[in-house]
Amino acid sequence: MSSTNHQISFPEFGTSTTNSSEKNADRTSSEQGFIGIGVDYGTSNSAAAVFDGHNIHLIQLEKHSMVMPSATYIDRDFKIKTGQSAINQYIESNTGRTIELSAEVLGEVRTSTGQIGDRGLPEEASTQKVYGQSFVDGGQQGRLFRGIKRLLGSTKSQRLMVFDRPFRLVALITPLLLRIKNSIDAYLAERLPESASSTHVCIGHPVNFEGSDGNRNNTALSMLSEAYGYAEFSQQSYYPEPIAAALSYLHANPIVSDQILLAVDFGGGTLDLCVIRRQQQEFTVVATHGIGLGGDHIDQVLFRELLFPLLGKGERWKRAGEDREIETAFPFEDYQEYLLNWAVSYMLNQNKYTTPLMQRISLGDEAAVKFQRLYDLIKNNYSYLVFQCIKELKAELSEHEQAVLDIPELDIEFAVSREHFEQLISDVLSKFQQSISDLLSKANLNAGEIQLVIRTGGSSLIPAVKQILEAQFPGKVIEHDPFTSVAAGLAIADYKKLGSSLEDS
Repeated sequence: MSSTNHQISFPEFGTSTTNSSEKNADRTSSEQGFIGIGVDYGTSNSAAAVFDGHNIHLIQLEKHSMVMPSATYIDRDFKIKTGQSAINQYIESNTGRTIELSAEVLGEVRTSTGQIGDRGLPEEASTQKVYGQSFVDGGQQGRLFRGIKRLLGSTKSQRLMVFDRPFRLVALITPLLLRIKNSIDAYLAERLPESASSTHVCIGHPVNFEGSDGNRNNTALSMLSEAYGYAEFSQQSYYPEPIAAALSYLHANPIVSDQILLAVDFGGGTLDLCVIRRQQQEFTVVATHGIGLGGDHIDQVLFRELLFPLLGKGERWKRAGEDREIETAFPFEDYQEYLLNWAVSYMLNQNKYTTPLMQRISLGDEAAVKFQRLYDLIKNNYSYLVFQCIKELKAELSEHEQAVLDIPELDIEFAVSREHFEQLISDVLSKFQQSISDLLSKANLNAGEIQLVIRTGGSSLIPAVKQILEAQFPGKVIEHDPFTSVAAGLAIADYKKLGSSLEDS
């Protein structure tokens, strides 16, 4: 991104961020007839805010929270739930349910007797159904989708199957955005009835979407634009998420001084960074940088390192050959990709995966217990539950030096120290630190020239991440609204018309 000047016109004194439950909303915006609207559709969570020219108002998206899980649940009647209710419905209808896969019917084959019947058509001798692979879960009541944002930059994942019906990624995102828009409309009707409508919006985006496609950013933004359009946000502008986080901080702290700031937005799917230079009432974007690294990646590392050994990874097995007994390593690698992606882990119920497990369990040795756990995880659809337990462990280790990973459904319970956790994610931490260096190099700055570091995003709460930043920028790091800073900044950007069009993003 090239350097860009932004006129931000800070108020004389800073104003605090408020939430939509406050009774005395500022009505100054009604005099201008315009409010800024920002929507942060995130990999893990989403948030929205409005800005009336003075105050930021966070929109209540859940009953008890301004932050909504980015989740969509579709049942067999193709009825949709979003947010926390989507997760609750999935857990209620799927967790602990024994999965029984049936063969997929691809079609029918009719054979002929070779004779012509009365109507001039070949006589049928028999009709047989043609079956595909055994992977249709007949008892599955619904599908849950999370982390769809991570797929937007890939041209290989444009459609996902939901009960034999292909759904475009746009169709899975739109219900979330519709719910957000309805919440914004309800807030405006109650608190700011004289303000303009919510047909306009400033949309946040990472510096770089995930994906190997060189055109991934354009691909992702095009799909986001389509989804926001279906949600009736007809006037769209776009703004990079780390710059939005910095903007909301600058609004809340309008100190008139020259300053070079680093914003670090470490979320569920991406790590996004920017350096900005504040000069009086303006700021200049010096450099941005972003990679596909976030909380979801950390969760997968913890699953692989902590749980795979308890599920049979590294164990061997024996089975009868034609003339001798064969002993090899158990092919655990065949299971790994499905285990690390809970949304498709039910595919492991195919016979080609469960039969080897049952054979290995039948040996009755010490390792059989591990394979029984893996079998139970697969048959009872515990994958999502396991990842939730991992997220809880991660959160506990952000507050305490030690936490317990407790998964009673799989008879797993053991303590994990923060030190061990940091060792397990050392590669992630190295990539995080390297990204900081890459940005500074891109900005032609050294660490000493950075005067303030703004830390935001859920993954920025990890103590090791804090320590890396504090070691490189001692006494300069502050935490800034980890889950809502981006939405607030987008609302300001919308109000001040700082966003760019889809063609310019």
